[in-house]
Amino acid sequence: MTASATLSGPAGPPPLRARWQAFSKSAALIRAADVLAVLIAASLPWSTTAPSIFVGLWLLAVTPTIDWRDYARKFAQPAFALPLAFLLLALLGVLWSDGAWADRLHAIKPVAKLVLIPALLYHFSRSERGYWVCLAFLVSCALLAVYSWVVLLDPAWKITATASSGVPVKNYIDQSQEFTLCAFALVLPALTFWRGGSLAATAACLALILLFVTNMVFVASARTALLCITVLLALFAWRHLSRRAAMLLLVGTVAASALAWTTSPYLRQRIADVAVEYRHGHEDISRASTAQRLTYCRKALHAFAEAPLIGHGTGSIKRQFERASTSGSNLDAEIVSNPHNQTLNVAMQWGLLGVVLLYAMWIAHLRLFLGEGLAAWIGLVAVVQNIASSLLNSHLFDFHEGWMYVLGVGVAGGMALKAKTAARP
Repeated sequence: MTASATLSGPAGPPPLRARWQAFSKSAALIRAADVLAVLIAASLPWSTTAPSIFVGLWLLAVTPTIDWRDYARKFAQPAFALPLAFLLLALLGVLWSDGAWADRLHAIKPVAKLVLIPALLYHFSRSERGYWVCLAFLVSCALLAVYSWVVLLDPAWKITATASSGVPVKNYIDQSQEFTLCAFALVLPALTFWRGGSLAATAACLALILLFVTNMVFVASARTALLCITVLLALFAWRHLSRRAAMLLLVGTVAASALAWTTSPYLRQRIADVAVEYRHGHEDISRASTAQRLTYCRKALHAFAEAPLIGHGTGSIKRQFERASTSGSNLDAEIVSNPHNQTLNVAMQWGLLGVVLLYAMWIAHLRLFLGEGLAAWIGLVAVVQNIASSLLNSHLFDFHEGWMYVLGVGVAGGMALKAKTAARP
């Protein structure tokens, strides 16, 4: 080593390493990850293939930007660690499962998407473009709502052959959940603009809310979404309204519900079908939605009682329904892979251990959004909607509703963490 080199201090990093460090910290790479997250959100209401492709590209873009030591420290927080713990449980559950190997491996996939929550939390706690993702999802759903009215009037405009009129892509359950999330994400901005005296912005928010709500009342709605709407209205009143304003909201909701009931034959039919499905479900399985859920619940509870601590293993649900199948009615003989209840879905596979982990994750993610601000409200709506809808479905493990949860918690949670960091003295 020369004297000049010794006096100037230690040599710098090798050129290749230096280039990699510069690349990983480049604003262009961060921007690319943000744009890909926007594309995931924008494509989710319309497709299953496109979001999956964009997720893969997002991982490729975001991975070089991660400071792995800092990222590892984040896993001391339950909101980061519990989704990964859930996947580890699903992987270990393969070892004691009594299901077919194809079922075991297939059951890992719905859980695997949860591990993107920590990466999204980390990325959007640094990014300045979290609201781009929220806005992309909102605009995409608004376009879908308009298009839904178009295909209701002229089914020839449908992109794919769907089972419901007024549903241009996917199904009415996914569409209703998306519209519910958007409508309630907008209620806080509408209230904020109103209190700030911005009448034009308030009117724009209310117009979009009306677009989503009228679509569910007159075009296509899932009864699960009606349950979510009730829960989220109560949540909004509790979090953001005075007692007097909450009473006015209650009166307005009752009046709006009465108007919807009297003007929408579709809504009346959807509600009336509950009793019909309960009475005739065992004879006509095509009209058995309510009776199906009750039968699934009974069989799932029986399977849970047989293995209450660690369940029957990953991908074992179909096997348990095969064992419980009888030669009675078509409904009693039905074999499914989903009990249409998130808690029972988890309990059948991983017992009390899985149920405790599920609820711990929900609680940890709820705690992310106890602060004030729009990001906290959006995340809170996403988590509470998923919990409520999971009473009647396994929505955390379903594709579209599961990704709504992952994006809602990851993006809004990252923004909420960033706001908390900025507020610290």
